[in-house]
Amino acid sequence: MSTPNLLRSFNFLYFALLAMFIPFLPVYLDSQNFSPAQIGLVIGTGGFITIIAQPLWGMISDKTRTIRNVLLLLLLCSAVTGYLLYNSGSYVQLILVAMLLYFFLMPVDPLTESLNFRIAESSGISYGSIRTYGALGYGVMSLLTGYCLLYFGAFGLGVLFAGTSLLCFLLCWRMPDAPVTGKPVTLDSLKLFLSNKETLLFLVLIFISSVPARMNDTFIGVYILELGGKSALVGQSFFIAAISEIVVFALSFRWLKKGKELIIITFAGAFYFLRFFLSAWISDPHLLTYLQVLQLLTFPVFYSAAIQYLYSIVPEEWRATGQTVLALLFFGVSGILASYAGGAIYQAFGGRVLYLSIAAMSFAGMLFGLLLYRIYGRHTNKTGQPAESQQ
Repeated sequence: MSTPNLLRSFNFLYFALLAMFIPFLPVYLDSQNFSPAQIGLVIGTGGFITIIAQPLWGMISDKTRTIRNVLLLLLLCSAVTGYLLYNSGSYVQLILVAMLLYFFLMPVDPLTESLNFRIAESSGISYGSIRTYGALGYGVMSLLTGYCLLYFGAFGLGVLFAGTSLLCFLLCWRMPDAPVTGKPVTLDSLKLFLSNKETLLFLVLIFISSVPARMNDTFIGVYILELGGKSALVGQSFFIAAISEIVVFALSFRWLKKGKELIIITFAGAFYFLRFFLSAWISDPHLLTYLQVLQLLTFPVFYSAAIQYLYSIVPEEWRATGQTVLALLFFGVSGILASYAGGAIYQAFGGRVLYLSIAAMSFAGMLFGLLLYRIYGRHTNKTGQPAESQQ
């Protein structure tokens, strides 16, 4: 098997592991009689561990000058901790093992992306032709995991997780290594990067918009169960959302126009608001599941436009720093706040109030996006040319 095909298979299996962990950890905790506030506490703490673990393992990868060998260690540890997670005998053991899985599994993501970029570049193929298989793996395994949990319980899910991890390990064993050449983000570079007002306001927009998205990701499964759905339906909801992303990412070269990023981000914010507002009033878990098709017009549109806009407003030498900060805000810091605050709101007021709250936050993000578009929509980018003239 060629190196790109090995990497495509690896992406499929790794994101399948994420599908067993991220959407279904809240569902599993709910089945173990954790309250929404406790679920938010566990996942929020996992977010803190992820923020520490990702740069730590990145530094280890830099120091040892290898990505593949670090991935092998992380995947082996993930196989063991994932199996133990879904076979935990006590609350204390469950929480401890969940934190270990955050520590071992989540740092695989940025290391995998490094491999994706480097091998795609060296092979003369597009990054998207590799990364699409990750979205496919996430969608397919979301569907399978829901049925596995329904018919075989947590033990079956533990076996499936460990088996998939070992397959991922074997694929990684066969892949060539890619030396680490990127420079780490330093405090001085971060200060310089954040000194630009437009960049800072844009990152505020990302944060405002990402918190409700992360709240939905954390509690949608619990909400479906509360409405009377089963774990299989939770899997179907994430399957619909993940599969819808593939088309948008694959066709981004057609719809993502230079100079139009802020209005596209605002468009995605409007559909985030619509999606969450409708979720608050839906009482049929099946209808709520089908509503996840609106992922088509939210996350992939928002995130693709956000990356392109960021690249247009920062100098080339700061792009790596910019993307690191963007990912940190969208997937890290916002996830911590979303888990803690979302769990508290759900516990105190229920799912409907939670979704009305995140709909209001999305509406605020949409308005802030419109404001930034009014200020910077026709702003010249770093090349000194009007953005809209470069289409």
